[in-house]
Amino acid sequence: MARSCARRTDGLLNAADRRLNRFQPAFSSVRQTVAVKLLIVEDDKKVATALKRGLEAEGFSVEVSFDGDDGFWRATESAYDLIILDIMLPGRNGYRVCGDLREAGNWTPILMLTAKDGEFDESEALDTGADDYLRKPFSFAVLVARVRALLRRAGGRDPAPVGVGELRLDRGSHRAWFGVDELSLTAREFDVLEFLVRRAGQVLSKGEILAGVWSDDFDGDPNVVEVYILRLRRKIDEPYGGHLITTVRGAGYRIEAP
Repeated sequence: MARSCARRTDGLLNAADRRLNRFQPAFSSVRQTVAVKLLIVEDDKKVATALKRGLEAEGFSVEVSFDGDDGFWRATESAYDLIILDIMLPGRNGYRVCGDLREAGNWTPILMLTAKDGEFDESEALDTGADDYLRKPFSFAVLVARVRALLRRAGGRDPAPVGVGELRLDRGSHRAWFGVDELSLTAREFDVLEFLVRRAGQVLSKGEILAGVWSDDFDGDPNVVEVYILRLRRKIDEPYGGHLITTVRGAGYRIEAP
C-alpha cells in the first residue's frame, strides 16, 4: 500500500516537472503579466511542491499550506482567486475546511483533491461547497484546465452581494452601490474596496492589502495603498457625509458601519 502511494506521488511529481520543463522558456514573461493568486492546501510536501512549481510556470502566483487549520486561516486572512484543497489533511480535513469557509461567507472557488475513491466522497465534497473534484493520480494538464475553467466561472460565483451599512458590492458584475446610487469605481478601486468589505471590522495593514489585492511579490511603492484609500473616501465617504473607512494610526485601515 505504501509503495503504491509512493508511486502515485512520484507520478504526479514527474508529470508536474515535465509540464514545468515544457513551459520554462516562457516562464519569466508570463509571470509578469498574470496576477491570479492560488492557495494549495496539501499535506504531502512533494505533491505540493510539484503543483506549486508547475502552476507558477503557468503564470499563477501560488501559496502553500500543509494542514487544514493553517489553510483555513490563510483563506480567511488573505484574498485568493482559487483554492486547491486536499481532503485528507492533518487538523481539520478538507471537508471541514470547505464547509467552514462557506459558513463564514467565503465563496472563493475550491477544487478538491483526494486519493480516495467512490461516488460518496465526490458527492460529499460537492455538498460541502466545493466547486469541482479531482482524484489522484491526475494529469497536470487536466488540473490546469479545471483551474482555468473555475476561474472563468468565478465572476458570478458569490450567491449574494456583500456590503457594509448602505454600501453594497456585487463581485460578479464588479459593481457597487451606496444606497440607491451606483458608484463609479475602477477595477483596482473595486478590488481594494472588496478586500476591505470582506474583512469588515478588521484592521488591515498596508502589507496585508498589498498581498491580498496586488501580490506577495509586489515591489512598487507601498504608499499606493494610501492613494487608493483616498480615492475610495472621495467616492464613498465625502459625497454621503459618512465615515465608513477609518485609519487606525500605526496599524492600518478598517471599514465598518458607523
